[in-house]
Amino acid sequence: MTGSAALQDHQPAPIIACTISRDVQNFDLLIEDMETELGEGWGDLSFDDAAIFLGQDDAAALEFVAIAIDDEDENNIAVIADLISKAVQRGIRVILIAEEVGPVVLHQLLRLGAEEFVPYPLPDGALHDAIARLRMPPPAPVQAPEPRRAAGDRNGVILPIQGLAGGTGSTTLAVNLAWELANIDKKDPPRVCLLDFDLQFGSVSTFLDLPRREAIYELWADTESMDDDSFLQALTLFNDRLHVLTAPADILPLDLIGPADVDRALEFARRNFDYVVIDMPTAIVHWTETVLHAASVYFATIELDMRSAQNALRLIRALKAEDLPVEKLRYVLNRAPRRTELQSRSRVKRLAESLDIDIEIQIPDGGKQVCQAADHGLPLARNFAKNPLRKEIQKLAASIHEHNKSAEAAAA
Repeated sequence: MTGSAALQDHQPAPIIACTISRDVQNFDLLIEDMETELGEGWGDLSFDDAAIFLGQDDAAALEFVAIAIDDEDENNIAVIADLISKAVQRGIRVILIAEEVGPVVLHQLLRLGAEEFVPYPLPDGALHDAIARLRMPPPAPVQAPEPRRAAGDRNGVILPIQGLAGGTGSTTLAVNLAWELANIDKKDPPRVCLLDFDLQFGSVSTFLDLPRREAIYELWADTESMDDDSFLQALTLFNDRLHVLTAPADILPLDLIGPADVDRALEFARRNFDYVVIDMPTAIVHWTETVLHAASVYFATIELDMRSAQNALRLIRALKAEDLPVEKLRYVLNRAPRRTELQSRSRVKRLAESLDIDIEIQIPDGGKQVCQAADHGLPLARNFAKNPLRKEIQKLAASIHEHNKSAEAAAA
């Protein structure tokens, strides 16, 4: 063997990974497992040394870092978070090794980009499995069904739904009414979209188990550049039938959007869909008037209680004071009494008389199945087709569709 060949045989293995900790000797099991997995192809850095090394060109050769922390390191959470951010920026994968660290800290660090978490003391094979997962090729992206292409040939019916008090079932009605309309005609199903306009606590995505996409914020942040295609691309398709604009991923101020923004969104929705169901926030905002003017009817959900009565009265006064079309309001009494509950039915009549309104739509209490359907992310029709609430919403959808078809025939 020549001298150069012998030298090549004894060259150290390239460093492809590092442990980062306050003192690696506190994690002796980690040392053993790193040697088992990588032999001499790993190194060890303190927090201070790692902060310097991750900013150097040599760090680009690292495949991953294993950051080991315990409860004493919770005071250095900012330093550790900075190390994770630097590693992620350099394209270095991060495994988090933690001993007796609180769940809040773990959650924060994982959100910063740590891809794997392994508890310490290390279970047998846990580090091996974590490294193997890091080295697996990323799965092929699942292609969600694309929304229909922009047609621009419709003149959709705008159907907003607003709760006049918390818990009156506005989102339940919006989600299930939109689904029933989308399935009202099996031979020629209408095109339906459901818009969640509650930018803060909108829960349509939860009711239908849909992701809250970043595209929603981008859409609302720049509506001036919105067109048919960008509007449709922001929608998520539920079960190949219902197009949904969910609430943004983060809580946003209701005044992020103005009347012009809402008007543009409604115009694109109207042009591409037969029915546009809107889940409105409980609050009255400066663009509520825009939705009210665009609406064919404006559903207001109430219950048989004093808060609903007072809020309905205040809304009526506000609309009349601004000379707004109060006649578009259609009151929906949720958890309405059954026919045999004569005393409660007389209360409904007195409520309507005291407010000088007609309570045209009364829907029953759907019971526990309503919550179960929402938790499962499905409309009532999918799991509980015989639920009395579902049946009434189905009748309401049929009535709306029949009225719309009659109006189209008369116009033709």
